[in-house]
Amino acid sequence: MPCSLAAGPAAGGTSESSEATTTTRGARGPVAATQPKSEALKAQGIEDLFHSSCVPIVDEGDEVCANCGKHGSDIVKLKHCNACRIVKYCGVDCQKAHRKQHKKACRKRAAELKDEQLYSQGHERPEGSFCPICTLPIPLPMHEHSVFNVCCMKRICHGCDFAAKRRGMFDCSFCRTPLPETDADMLVMIQARVKKKDPEAIGNLAERYCGGMLGLQKNVRRAVDLWQEAAELGSTKALGQLGAAYYDGRGVQENKAKAVELWTKAAVQGQVESRHKLGCCEGERGNYDRAARHFMISAKNGVQRLT
Repeated sequence: MPCSLAAGPAAGGTSESSEATTTTRGARGPVAATQPKSEALKAQGIEDLFHSSCVPIVDEGDEVCANCGKHGSDIVKLKHCNACRIVKYCGVDCQKAHRKQHKKACRKRAAELKDEQLYSQGHERPEGSFCPICTLPIPLPMHEHSVFNVCCMKRICHGCDFAAKRRGMFDCSFCRTPLPETDADMLVMIQARVKKKDPEAIGNLAERYCGGMLGLQKNVRRAVDLWQEAAELGSTKALGQLGAAYYDGRGVQENKAKAVELWTKAAVQGQVESRHKLGCCEGERGNYDRAARHFMISAKNGVQRLT
């Protein structure tokens, strides 16, 4: 039987109405007030119950789980997708359930974020590219415009080195240590810095092993291990040299993808030689726009010729 909300004749009256009568208390006692039923229920907080639903509400905002639609709160903690940072999830289960739908957009955005980092960082040369005396950047290639002193692992520009010698200072112009006279003395100084875990010294010793210098037997595998250690301690130059070893297959199995990964890490830290090599790799693949962007950054930092 259909339910009707129409009220019958009120007691003592003849009018009919679909409105419910509620009583409110005024300053002088009860006062009759006529309100629609919906307004009366809303005033009592009941109307919302009639509109509740277990179906998740689709929300375009950030604070909602991309899979189930749960809103973030003090209880429900939403976490970004680590790869793309576009969407959020309330848990691992929702992330896995939404993976198939989200995968394409996720990979695209992750690649965009990686490129943003690659091309926006590393525009300034690292600290080791500046003379510690005059604090000016050393022109590239640095070995043609500076001297490297193994006593303190500092690279001094030719100008400061010449000025010191002109004043009769023939020791290290930075730390005042007497310069080594023989290869054996030089090796002792390098090894002393290596024992102190100086990343520049470790990388320098790797170069000596790679070339069989200072009386050391040539050992490229040992050089690669030392470059790895120096890179872990923060040497960007070692990252670049380690990348070159993987690219050419010297001392390790050839792995060009690994080489590009290492050069990328070095490039975003300002290692211009690695940036230039990334440009060469992109050019070989036919990605000329990407190659040009790398070359422009490396040229801005002083690379004047292609090798």
